[in-house]
Amino acid sequence: MDFVRLLSGSSVWRTASEPLLGLPELVMSDGPVGVRGPGWDERRTSLVLPSPTALAATWDVGLVGELGALLGSEARRKGVDVLLAPNLNLHRSPLGGRHFECFSEDPLLTGLIGAAYIAGVQSRGVAATAKHYVGNEAETERMTYDSLIAARVLREVYLAPFEAAVAAGVWVVMSAYNRVNGASMAENPLLRDPLKTEWGFDGVVVSDWGGVRSTVASALSGQDLAMPGPNDFWGDPLRAAVRDGTVPEAVVHDKIARLRLLADRVRVLPEAATGPTPHAECDAPLQTTSPDRPHPGREAPRAVPKTLAERVQLTRNGGLAPETAGSEQAAGGHAGDPAELALLRRAVADSCVLLKNDGGVLPLATPRIVVIGAHAARTRIQGGGSGGVYPSGVVSILDGLREVAPGLVHVPGVDVQAGPTPVDRAWVRMLGGDGEELFAEDRRTGWLPEPSVVEGTTTVEVSSFLRPEVSGHWRLSIAGWGRLTLSVDGQRVLDTHVPCDSDDPATVHLKPPFRHAVVWLEEGVEVLVTGTRAIEPHTGRACVLAADPPRPDDDAAIQAAVDAARNADVAVVVVGTTEEIESEAHDRADLALPGRQDDLVKAVAAAARTVVVVNSGGPVALPWRDEVDALLLCWFPGQQGGHGVADVLSGRREPGGRLPTTWSDVPLLPAAPVHGQVIYAEGPNVGHRGWLTADRSPGYWFGHGLGYTTWSYESLTPVGDGVRVRVRNTGERPGREVVQVYLCKPGSGRPPRWLAGFAVVRADPGEAVEVVVGLPRRAFQHWEAGGWRTEDGEFVVHAGRSVVDLRLKCVASPSP
Repeated sequence: MDFVRLLSGSSVWRTASEPLLGLPELVMSDGPVGVRGPGWDERRTSLVLPSPTALAATWDVGLVGELGALLGSEARRKGVDVLLAPNLNLHRSPLGGRHFECFSEDPLLTGLIGAAYIAGVQSRGVAATAKHYVGNEAETERMTYDSLIAARVLREVYLAPFEAAVAAGVWVVMSAYNRVNGASMAENPLLRDPLKTEWGFDGVVVSDWGGVRSTVASALSGQDLAMPGPNDFWGDPLRAAVRDGTVPEAVVHDKIARLRLLADRVRVLPEAATGPTPHAECDAPLQTTSPDRPHPGREAPRAVPKTLAERVQLTRNGGLAPETAGSEQAAGGHAGDPAELALLRRAVADSCVLLKNDGGVLPLATPRIVVIGAHAARTRIQGGGSGGVYPSGVVSILDGLREVAPGLVHVPGVDVQAGPTPVDRAWVRMLGGDGEELFAEDRRTGWLPEPSVVEGTTTVEVSSFLRPEVSGHWRLSIAGWGRLTLSVDGQRVLDTHVPCDSDDPATVHLKPPFRHAVVWLEEGVEVLVTGTRAIEPHTGRACVLAADPPRPDDDAAIQAAVDAARNADVAVVVVGTTEEIESEAHDRADLALPGRQDDLVKAVAAAARTVVVVNSGGPVALPWRDEVDALLLCWFPGQQGGHGVADVLSGRREPGGRLPTTWSDVPLLPAAPVHGQVIYAEGPNVGHRGWLTADRSPGYWFGHGLGYTTWSYESLTPVGDGVRVRVRNTGERPGREVVQVYLCKPGSGRPPRWLAGFAVVRADPGEAVEVVVGLPRRAFQHWEAGGWRTEDGEFVVHAGRSVVDLRLKCVASPSP
């Protein structure tokens, strides 16, 4: 029996099966904010949660557990066995490009929130995946850079969330692309010790996609599964290594045993491994398709009209023929039931962080409201990259506010869209070498990571009708690798060749480069825009057709916003980042908001009472924070973001969030490697720990967040393996408080202060509540000389509202 075959995937998202071993095929899907399912198809929608940073901002393990269970149920509905989430890397630097996909800067908060997420997902019989193990805090050069991390720092900070995940029973761990202390993570001894030996992890170590780039070294390291597959390094070369004894058979048998245990855990039924493929997978083996023989796993497509007249008629009829129209469920999506949407909405409110509220401008109580900013109408609900999903429905902040303030006025504000905007609907044809049509389909967007390429395809053609809203020079764009062309009403306006210069899967398959043509278009005059890309080996098949109008005059837009603000009681300005700034595969150059959003905020704040809502995944510079009246962070809030933000702004719910990472206009640390290395020279003093030793203060400290009531901290008492904290709601409305407990030991050489525990409490006006916050033994320990050590003597315990807003203290000693 060919056991080696089972150690790499059978395709991009599926493992190999072997009935004689009782080993079924396992289906994997990206997360973490939703379950996309294998492959990319906008017609198969998903529920979209708030970003992981937002989840950590709730500081609520119970809520995150519920959301994890929701994802587990979604995975079950989609036939997914392994969810490739959560991301347990830390916010070492706010410049990290994947900041939004990670929980926090703190190892304890990340570990506890991550463990709750894992437990929720796995409660539904779906494996969660703790990733990216380890030291993967940068995106630039992520396939090759070397993280230089001292043993103590690894143990106390960067390995700690993964240790918590293993303690929570995680079933899969993903090895990272990068190296740590010289060794690629797929070959790193850290996969065995401490992961499999000391911690006792009995699950599967899967590679990041394309992360296995050797044979013997990776096979002996503790790597169990190479994805995607088949993997050349783990094919014939590994078979040869097993035959000659370089890789012992026992090593292969251990990997197979782990895969079988994973299959048992996800409760895969034998027939589930033999069902039809739900949709095409990236770079999967090509299938022959003809008009009377549909693409495997798809309903027979309606033929794309070939003449301009036919396409015009189709457009006027709404684009979908009766046999292809229908609900999200008919298309393989999931719209969400009321209870699920209510949970997502509650999560938004509990994650929103109110940084500032001068004069009690919030909650809004004025009749005349103007809402300003592009992000109000086009709220960014998730970050960019491999974790993206197609939402079942999006409620923008503007939509949500219109329900609570029907008479509001909206002003677009300045332009922030730097990247090309995919067209809303496209017709796609797969063409053979002589130009014949092999397959055609109607798509809901011009952004197509995986058009349904079939055997014999040499060119992907994407077409869309464009009816310009304004006359002017429009920028038309096509993205892909190889030969690219653009035509307008049959007239060629671009013909170029783009060689593939990257081996990063996210770049090759999700972010191919754009090429542009600027064309004069008349308002209201419909044109047919067609783009093509050639299909060449090892370049994927991603294709994007985009169109952008002439850029507006930002000075005029700012003046319009100021005029509208002067006629309102309060202005709500929504600002945020774009995918060009916050996305997988690259880090940020700085923390500035794109475009002239800072100028917009300053101008409006000078004219009216101003509330700013920040729609970003991670920290941004806030140079105007002293000039505005209120400041609310909503992160990337998921598909119910508009309702949740409106609930907070209107006072229907409290802004329940607290900062999971420190916010400052200028970061303490860079993110990107220098000369191929990321040197963790700050040691354990990451995030707020580093700021506590700095000669300047951040804008807002770790743990900070305001509500609509006030709290007094009345007592702090050691009890058992923790402390009892008594707090009282001293305001006039019910409230939610996050009680934070920190430890310190002066003169010990440890960080000035570190988070040791936390708890969420709720109380009515005047009500006092008590909560016991556990202090595990590990909270008192540090790593020294290859083991955990506890210093003698007493530790100082602080309780309060943030790392610097400390209301009570006592002393405590670790339990023996």
